[in-house]
Amino acid sequence: MEEMESGSRRLFASEEEPEPKPRDYDAYWESIKQVHQEGAFGSMGYRYPWSEDECLRLCLRTHTTAVSTWVLHRLAESPRPARYFSIDRVFRNETVDATHLAEFHQVEGVIADFGLTLGGLMRFLEDFFGKLGIENLRFKPTYNPYTEPSMEVYGYHVGLAKWVEIGNSGMFRPEMLMPMGLPKDLRVYGFGLSLERPTMIKYGVSNIRELLGHKVDLGFIESNAAVRLDKN
Repeated sequence: MEEMESGSRRLFASEEEPEPKPRDYDAYWESIKQVHQEGAFGSMGYRYPWSEDECLRLCLRTHTTAVSTWVLHRLAESPRPARYFSIDRVFRNETVDATHLAEFHQVEGVIADFGLTLGGLMRFLEDFFGKLGIENLRFKPTYNPYTEPSMEVYGYHVGLAKWVEIGNSGMFRPEMLMPMGLPKDLRVYGFGLSLERPTMIKYGVSNIRELLGHKVDLGFIESNAAVRLDKN
């Protein structure tokens, strides 16, 4: 965390460093409840009773947005432009096939700054995947409960001759950010990107089960380098 934050701390440093404000977990808890039941911070809410038991129930995470939530709540101690990234395991109730796994990895990222736009997010994702050799992305509007606007990201798999979803993204909603104590004018990109599917596209793998899972050929693992760097 300190390494990820060091760059923005240097870039936006000032002579007078403000004292970090402690996180108020009780106020955050009550704000979440209010947003859900009654609506707040511009949201009309879900209009049904919020359940403490449901909120505290443990389950295998289906995405890594919980990681983004934690770092953004931490950022509220000293709001400023920042970038955070992580790679974590997630779990889905999926029927396993050539492009789906029940257990896989997600590349999570958030970028916080003032004056961010949706077009900037699209350009960032194009640059990100372009560095991997994946170009000509397609963006499809979608619904996420924590971002608006939201977009699914698609890349073309030549071997499968079809477009496959390689990520989801959007701009975090005010009713998610403001209860944390973040400024009203701070904008935050959020994205969760597949790790395995872009690997399939880049290296021409037509079955995701060849990359992860109990059916992986150990000979394939032993005969290929852990890190592969291509030269132009």
